[in-house]
Amino acid sequence: MEKQIVGLTAVALAVTLSNASFADSTVKIGYIGPLTGPQAQSGKDTQRGVQMAVDELNAKGIKVAGQNARFELLSADDQGDPKAGVTAAQKLVDGGVTYVIGHFNSGVNIPAARVYNEAHVINISPAASNPTLTTLGYPYIFRLSANDNVMGARVADYAAKTLKETSVSVVDDRAAYGAGVADVFVESAKKNGMQVLSREYGTVNSTDFKAILTKIKAEKPQAIFYGGYYAQAAVLGRQMRELGIDAVLLGGDGICSPQLGILSSGALDNRVFCAQGGTPLDTLAGGAEFRSRFKAKFGVDVDVYAPAYYAATMVAAQAMQKASSVDPEVVVKTLSSQPFTSLLGPVRFDKQGEWIDAPVTIYTLGDGALKSVTHK
Repeated sequence: MEKQIVGLTAVALAVTLSNASFADSTVKIGYIGPLTGPQAQSGKDTQRGVQMAVDELNAKGIKVAGQNARFELLSADDQGDPKAGVTAAQKLVDGGVTYVIGHFNSGVNIPAARVYNEAHVINISPAASNPTLTTLGYPYIFRLSANDNVMGARVADYAAKTLKETSVSVVDDRAAYGAGVADVFVESAKKNGMQVLSREYGTVNSTDFKAILTKIKAEKPQAIFYGGYYAQAAVLGRQMRELGIDAVLLGGDGICSPQLGILSSGALDNRVFCAQGGTPLDTLAGGAEFRSRFKAKFGVDVDVYAPAYYAATMVAAQAMQKASSVDPEVVVKTLSSQPFTSLLGPVRFDKQGEWIDAPVTIYTLGDGALKSVTHK
């Protein structure tokens, strides 16, 4: 009889452990971005945004369909490179990730999108802004940012109507993001009556723009638009100063980083204007508190995109709760049809995965810090 009781107790314990295991649903969230290379600062900043969201979700203890949901973060370095990015994306998928927050670069996210879509992994990009990303016809791809059609047009409008610039020379890095935002800027600038004097080209690794800038200097533009990222824009700015070019520098969100001021050694202070998706953090409800929590947790200030990556992770979790499922094949339908609340404000995606009415802010650079001059 005693042996029978012991046996029943063991069975009961096994059933209890089995039920406990069933009651906890582990969701693997992937972060992917440039953790090494010239954009590593942005990669680390955005990774922290996702990490903060995952930690807060686990501390809060949310339920999905009555089960406890536990979130596990897996990170991958795409190096800001398309080939490395596709390989890193596949590694995340093979590792069991079902939601991916990233990439930072359009030229990396666009080829990687196919990997996610074929695996039915939801990809929310808070930074990749090339419009092509959401025109691929992939239902598992979403963008929590304004795209280049909006940002390129907004900075052109600001340059023409507020700064009263009438002539501009254009340089881009030939990558998906840089060329795309430059294309939109050129079209919008012409519509605003600006004269586009020339279009020159560098690469994502350019470190010497002097030949290009010597040609541009002879054109005497009031502004130079750079399509690319802040590391190269900083070099461009320093060399503009060396050559005595006093034109203002314009750009999209790729150059809109405090790192631009640091890397350009102050050459662009009060000489640059850039468009960035979103609203200034400290003007958002809960923005100042987020900034304080972030610094307390990581010991560094928010750079640029951490709030958007945090918000994207939280939106994914909200979608799971609304769908009563952690299965991306179920959740994707909810993301495509339901409204969400976020640190960034109201979020709703259209049928292509674009954030409806995504806000845009124009910034300038002063004393090494970005300062908003307008937002809507």
